[in-house]
Amino acid sequence: MTTPSPTADTGAELLPIATPARTRAALRTLIRPDRGLALTGLGILVAATAVGLLVQPLLGRIVDIVADGRPAGDLTLPVVLLVAVAVVQGLTTTLGLTRIARLGETVLARLRERFVERALNLPADRLERAGAGDLTARVTGDVARVAEAVRSALPEMARSVLAILLTLGALALLDVRFLLAALLAVPVQLLTARWYVRRALTLYADQRVANGAQQQQLLETIGGAVTVRGHRLEEQHTERSAGRSRKAVDLTMRSVNLVLGFYGRLHIAEYIGLAAVLIAGFWLVRDGAVSIGTATAAALYFHSLFGPVNAALVLLDDAQSAAAGLARLVGVTDLAEQSEQSEKPEPTAGKAAPVSVPQQRTASSEAAVTVHEVSHAYGPGRPVLHEVSLTLKAGEHVALVGTSGAGKSTLARIVAGVQQPTTGTVTAPASTGEASVVLVTQEVHVFTGTLAEDLRLARPDATDADLRTALSTVHALDWAEALPDGLATVVGEGGHRLDPARAQQLALARLVLADPALAVLDEATAEAGSAGARVLERSAEAALAGRTALVVAHRLTQAVAADRVVVLEAGRVVESGPHDELRDADGPYAALWRAWSGSRATTAPHP
Repeated sequence: MTTPSPTADTGAELLPIATPARTRAALRTLIRPDRGLALTGLGILVAATAVGLLVQPLLGRIVDIVADGRPAGDLTLPVVLLVAVAVVQGLTTTLGLTRIARLGETVLARLRERFVERALNLPADRLERAGAGDLTARVTGDVARVAEAVRSALPEMARSVLAILLTLGALALLDVRFLLAALLAVPVQLLTARWYVRRALTLYADQRVANGAQQQQLLETIGGAVTVRGHRLEEQHTERSAGRSRKAVDLTMRSVNLVLGFYGRLHIAEYIGLAAVLIAGFWLVRDGAVSIGTATAAALYFHSLFGPVNAALVLLDDAQSAAAGLARLVGVTDLAEQSEQSEKPEPTAGKAAPVSVPQQRTASSEAAVTVHEVSHAYGPGRPVLHEVSLTLKAGEHVALVGTSGAGKSTLARIVAGVQQPTTGTVTAPASTGEASVVLVTQEVHVFTGTLAEDLRLARPDATDADLRTALSTVHALDWAEALPDGLATVVGEGGHRLDPARAQQLALARLVLADPALAVLDEATAEAGSAGARVLERSAEAALAGRTALVVAHRLTQAVAADRVVVLEAGRVVESGPHDELRDADGPYAALWRAWSGSRATTAPHP
């Protein structure tokens, strides 16, 4: 279960945050495979802490020997035992903390793997509403905060809690009145913890949201720097960035003041407890109920609690911060799981439900694609598609055309299975070992690594000969082999830079290697510019040969080459047919063709 998505002052609908109960349940699920390691580590820490509790009685014994005026030789045994206790406690503590640290790192790795896996399956429209900043903040800041807590707070918290419990038990063994005196500090400590926790969780959650909004603004400003400068919006964007930074700083200062108040209250609790134990010791020694050494041991026991108690309470700061971060991570994984479950059609008894949302994958000898009454909206009041129905025959190439905002890219993503429709169904080819559907967009990412490794993302078992064949198919083999190290050339971040046209050819080569039954191209040649447009169009035609294809046409030359053209207007299919037929019909497509042809004639260079 997740809480409703908060909305930052960016206007974005942020990704959901898991409730405390759901976060605890997710944590138990993460730890469950390593219960044996957790119990072993905990048991060793109990033994280490118990051995360490022998220090105070041994020191009290030394005090009694000195107070009674006994020979110096009587000190030998307690001193030897103190050394032995130190050695044994050091070894067992190291072993126990090592196991707890291993548990933490294992759980952290599992959390990261699950988060990345789920984040990759998030609905595209949901990510668009949230903005990149929110997800970026969770991937970086929240994961780092949880990792920090796992590496430092978890082992220290485990040791501190055990030390507190066993030390209180040791005080009771000396004399229960020492325990009662020490417990006078507990109400103040509990009230302090309650005061802190009630404020910290909300404050840290707000801080995360503010940081996400700040990152989102920075990403938008930097990513759109050219547009910002072109429209002279530098001052406005600077003020927005400054405002969101001020909000983040304000929340940080509030958290600092909260921590200072927390420490001040802890010092009061320490004073009350230690004063009570010393007074109890004075009375008990005066009445002959305990020896000076025993009273000394009790005082040392309580003093030894300063470290564990303060550590445990102070670690609430890290724990609350990590809990807020973990809740944000679990919120993302739960959202992805809900999306995956919604894709699976639920069996119904009797009459079928009137609305069907999931995209279906069915085996078909003709590999046809059927879109049946698909509608989609990016939130209430924002419809993009209206009951669109479309059929692609096996091997048919269909071009989607229309003005900007007509819904072409949305329909393409729905057909590709990247996005789920609000209502309606899509029947597409089932996977038979290879990818059933591959989507290629105009935004191509070149992964860091060798060119061969980048290509093998589509087919890990591909041989070098397969890679060369795929590159040759999309007319990219010549430039690939001309790279400094050929297929072994490092590309991507920090490597050899590929221009947009070559990056797009790389994506088309991956499509050839994946060999899907259905290929969806969403303006896949748009980034090439006029010079490289024809080259990319030839590459796309070669990559699509022999397979069913849906092409969002950036240039109408792609529509000319298609078997059929489908025209979208305001989210509805208004025309469908071959290029020549629609061009001569004097309808919406003819108007688009005249506008496009006229624009080309106007901008063409004079001989």
